Amino acid sequence: MRHPADGEAWKEFDRTLPEFADDPRNVRLGLATDGFNPYGVLNQHHSTWPIFVFPCNLPPWKCMKKEYMIMAVLITEDPGRSIDVYLRPLVDELKDLWTNSVRTYDKPTGKMFTLRAAVMWTMNDFLAYAMVFG
Repeated sequence: MRHPADGEAWKEFDRTLPEFADDPRNVRLGLATDGFNPYGVLNQHHSTWPIFVFPCNLPPWKCMKKEYMIMAVLITEDPGRSIDVYLRPLVDELKDLWTNSVRTYDKPTGKMFTLRAAVMWTMNDFLAYAMVFG
């Protein structure tokens, strides 16, 4: 698999929601997070949790490049069991993009269109998975 579009999940999503798949301007997103200790001292309880959102619609050579990633949230303390509190605004915005969409200007055509976005994948290790998904 060279690109997420080659995967079965992408194809099944297209079959299930053809109205989303019909417009190539709709955005398929990935979400990635992991905590780390920026000071490298393991006995400190401080950790930093960047949460990145990235568009998967881009070509394979651009899909995971840092220029196209969006740091949506930066948690500068150990979120503990409260990571959902930090993620709530991002989740609300992503749900709004899916449910209500947003009117957007398409520069090449010079017309407005309705943009929708869907989170297709989350990427994290098992420790971050346990934190994010409870």
